[in-house]
Amino acid sequence: MTLPKEFTTKYKQLLGAEAENFLATFTEKPVAGFRSNPLKKAQQSFENPIPETPWGYYGKVSGRSKEHVTGLVYSQEPAAQMVGQVAQPSQGTRVLDLAAAPGGKSTHLLSYLQNTGVLVSNDISSKRSQILAENIERFGARNVVVLNERPERLAKVFPGYFDLIVFDGPCSGEGMFRKDPEASQYWSIDYPKECAALQKSILKPALDMLAPGGRLVYSTCTWAPEENEDVVDWLLQEYDNLELLNIPKINGMVSGLNQPQTARMYPHHFAGEGQFVAHFQDRRSPEESNYRPARSNISKSQLEDWQTFAKSYLKVSLSGILQVFGDQLYLLPEDLPDLSKLKIARNGLHLGTFKKNRFEPSFALGLALTADEVKQSIDLDDDAFRRYVAGETINLEEDRETGWYQILVDGNGLGFAKIVGKVIKNYYPKGLRFHS
Repeated sequence: MTLPKEFTTKYKQLLGAEAENFLATFTEKPVAGFRSNPLKKAQQSFENPIPETPWGYYGKVSGRSKEHVTGLVYSQEPAAQMVGQVAQPSQGTRVLDLAAAPGGKSTHLLSYLQNTGVLVSNDISSKRSQILAENIERFGARNVVVLNERPERLAKVFPGYFDLIVFDGPCSGEGMFRKDPEASQYWSIDYPKECAALQKSILKPALDMLAPGGRLVYSTCTWAPEENEDVVDWLLQEYDNLELLNIPKINGMVSGLNQPQTARMYPHHFAGEGQFVAHFQDRRSPEESNYRPARSNISKSQLEDWQTFAKSYLKVSLSGILQVFGDQLYLLPEDLPDLSKLKIARNGLHLGTFKKNRFEPSFALGLALTADEVKQSIDLDDDAFRRYVAGETINLEEDRETGWYQILVDGNGLGFAKIVGKVIKNYYPKGLRFHS
């Protein structure tokens, strides 16, 4: 990789004697990682754990593997995993992931929330928000909505609402040069300053959404001080209610430049790519936020159809707000304001579709439920899995009672399918099908 000359000069000045080791890492391969999903059932232990992390591992996972398709694993670079680990939301809290696509940090936050509280996962790009929604669906969480909005519009709906805000800011991307060498060609000496200005413009409405006594985790995947320590200094100057918290330095993290509380990840110290993280506490006294709650709009007949399905096939009662859009039924987390004025990419958990006098369960519901939460399930072996994700009908050796069954792969859900006699009809989404 050929780095921009001004970039090399800049980091020789910033890092001094360490610069040679730092610059040498750009000739090395990037470090891959993934996380296991505690919402799913693991049949095996993974190798090469990332030290001092609850779910992190070094290595690559195939997008066509059983583990990926059922949401048991999520690919995420090791340094990026430190953002969610610093945030560590408590169960039952309200969390905002402000610039969330493609979903690594959101799914990490959901691992800590354990289907409690609420996560609002937002991305301003409509295309990226759809990818985000797909990744969250596969992860199988129930307590999350995905929005596609500008922060100014979010702030009008969520004033002082969130206990925790995670903002991984759009940045110059220096820490990703090794993974994406082409990104270095877009870099210029002034680019970090331009990015810092954008980050500040987003942080202003973001801080309007932070509840008194809440926390803010600010991160970038760059080493530029203009986008890191300088933005931290700006926040502390602009908001006297914010206090900088210390981040424990693990696995080769180092302190920020003249900021011992913040954390930097350099590839010559930390086995991963580049990252910066700062952790803030709001010092105001906690208070209750007032908001207009979201309401159910389900009709009596639709509710009866849903309840008939749930009584026939589920062992659990799902709590939340039932909302209907067209013929689609969704379950929203209970602790949410009215979202009707916002652009929604995923309106909570998609439960399914109303057909004539009946209810048909969604693929998402079959991903989110565990095997002990349904009355009927069938576990596919490796050969049947390969044929099912390719769109084939599966033939059984013995008759089964006609009805809906959760499809399981190694104990984890892969949607619902209808079984008639000895035949599993294929309900795997056409847009996801592949041949392995």
